[in-house]
Amino acid sequence: MSEKLPVLYLARHGETAWSLSGQHTGRTDLPLTDKGKENAARLRDRLTNLKFAMVLTSPVQRAKVTCEIAGFGAVAQVDSNLYEWDYGQYEGRRTADIRKERPDWQLFRDGCPGGETLAQVAARADQVIARVRANGGDVLAFSSGHISRVLAARWLGMDPAAAACFMLSTASLSILSYEHDLAHPAFELWNDTNHLC
Repeated sequence: MSEKLPVLYLARHGETAWSLSGQHTGRTDLPLTDKGKENAARLRDRLTNLKFAMVLTSPVQRAKVTCEIAGFGAVAQVDSNLYEWDYGQYEGRRTADIRKERPDWQLFRDGCPGGETLAQVAARADQVIARVRANGGDVLAFSSGHISRVLAARWLGMDPAAAACFMLSTASLSILSYEHDLAHPAFELWNDTNHLC
């Protein structure tokens, strides 16, 4: 009998005013919108009957409240490695506005002035992955879009810049798993929002 491999269920937080407007939201601690709360409740319905050895959440309220509404607040552990990218001087700004000043700017290549580099975000993602794989059971993690995308790229053993290819909706659920064993990580599910329909 083969040993069960630890699977990571990755839940992006519900909608906020800035996720709706496309503003970069790193460390700004915004609340969920009413729709964000409704979608977190639908995420709860999607996660019903699933059992997790560990539940993790980013420290910001948009992730913690999504976690609570989804029914896991009482067992969740805060993990600062799940913080969203620190956007530094680009916090609260939209990509289109940044590109008026820097037409060739790409987050996953250039990082943010006064904020984190891609390598720093990837190092945090690697620590989350190590924690999940050391845990030995399925893990549910609530976090934000860009860190989750980097986490997915690193789960697959890819260069973290590959995260630019993975879109991720608010209140979505993704499952990071394996094809055969730890040496063959794979997506089981990516950016599922069927529970929001």
